[in-house]
Amino acid sequence: MLTITTQIASVIRRFSGKMSLPVVIFVLGGPGAGKGTQCEKIVKEFGFVHLSAGELLREEQKSGSENGDLIDSYIRDGKIVPVEITVGLLDKAMQKNSTKRFLVDGFPRNENNLQGWTRIMSEKVDLKAVLFFDCPEEICVKRIMQRSISSGRSDDNEESLRKRFQTYYNQTMPIIDHYSREGLVKRISAVLPPDEVFEEVKIVMSKLF
Repeated sequence: MLTITTQIASVIRRFSGKMSLPVVIFVLGGPGAGKGTQCEKIVKEFGFVHLSAGELLREEQKSGSENGDLIDSYIRDGKIVPVEITVGLLDKAMQKNSTKRFLVDGFPRNENNLQGWTRIMSEKVDLKAVLFFDCPEEICVKRIMQRSISSGRSDDNEESLRKRFQTYYNQTMPIIDHYSREGLVKRISAVLPPDEVFEEVKIVMSKLF
């Protein structure tokens, strides 16, 4: 009986500790799937803080830090920035914010990201779900080429875009499959206009909280 009681107490302690940790939802999908747009809507509706791994990297890229040139070369080549840099930026951004709910957009994108996140952050946060915005490549390409007119982003060109999609297929989809096996993935079709996509997002979010 003492052993069972001890086990129950241990489970309760772990559960209580998890409850006090910041909640994280990963937001994944191909380039141009509308992740950023949907994150903005979730922030307004559900009170989350939006952390875009890509934006954090671009800010660091422009900051003049020692990692800036390295980040720039990876982004221009459509490659994934080393995990220690990205996780460090995410961790720093979370620590700066008193809010306990975070949308982490565009991360983890490969096995190295996943391992780095697990090693550094798994005990610091409660990973609640993975929102997977699923959209065909050609629709995404059209969206991004339209965005390129005003975005000013060095990677918003067709050559970089095709490289980014190959990276997505080869490296990010296995991560989505991994979290699917853990029952964390919430797949949402991102083909429809943003407001209609968000109606499905609201259903998913209402079931999580």
